[in-house]
Amino acid sequence: MTVRHFVRLADLSRDELLQILQRASELKQQQKRGEPHATCANKTLAMIFELHSTRTRVSFETGISQLGGSAIFLSPADSQLGRGEPIADTAKVLSQMVDIVMVRAQKHRSIEEFARNSSVPVINGMSDELHPCQVLADLQTYVDARGPIQGRTVAFIGDGYNMCQSYMEAAHVLDFKLRIAHPLDYGPSGCYQDAFRVNVSYSNSPQEAVVDADLVVTDVWSSMGHESEGSDRLKAFEGFQVTERLLDRAKQDTLFMHCLPAHRGEEVNETVLDDPRSVVWEEAGNRLHSQKALMEFLLASAT
Repeated sequence: MTVRHFVRLADLSRDELLQILQRASELKQQQKRGEPHATCANKTLAMIFELHSTRTRVSFETGISQLGGSAIFLSPADSQLGRGEPIADTAKVLSQMVDIVMVRAQKHRSIEEFARNSSVPVINGMSDELHPCQVLADLQTYVDARGPIQGRTVAFIGDGYNMCQSYMEAAHVLDFKLRIAHPLDYGPSGCYQDAFRVNVSYSNSPQEAVVDADLVVTDVWSSMGHESEGSDRLKAFEGFQVTERLLDRAKQDTLFMHCLPAHRGEEVNETVLDDPRSVVWEEAGNRLHSQKALMEFLLASAT
């Protein structure tokens, strides 16, 4: 048996990703109806956080509980990683004790090394390179509201960082068009531009990128690890704020998403999160259901 990991969206085939999205919607409806769905009874999830996150911790901890399992939270102070134990050693030890691991790490290579040495499934809870769990929730949100995303047009406005790069992988797997509007010098890394050329185009104009878009997405301008660049980024990203007026250039039934937390007055104005076209609150809630479907899938593959 080869253990399956979810380090990046491209770890899944198109059919597997669609299967998970369909199951996420089913689990959401079961939860709304109050129907128990303890499909992962007695399974234990270890959650390793190098960085804090409200949404990631609550969604994973609640999710495994609703599936009948339990979660263990490990901050750097709570694990041997914080005391200098090699990542490979920690992965091998935890594999003997838990059934699945979620890692939120500063460096993407740390998650890759953990997965290489783990004999249980490993989920990327976010890194400095990718944020696949958030994009999984975004995809569920779009599919639930508008149907298949294949052939649609998505406009990503802002920093070509981890969210943007996960969207590039999603466009590759699910075959939708992705227009990325970013300031000069703030685009995706060269290796992602080389690997995901098909379906992806670039612009320095948000106004051009959003024309007739089915979905408009943005993220904060100063993500994890870039906090010290705040003032420089405010200048560089001037003109890249998402407003109601910008959304008016997209399709009439366009949706707007933001992974949150948002900095009102920067990447979004004060009101667009509450615009009728915004689905950011549903998107946030879908982290719970999409990750439940993901954990179900990975744990089933490990049996």
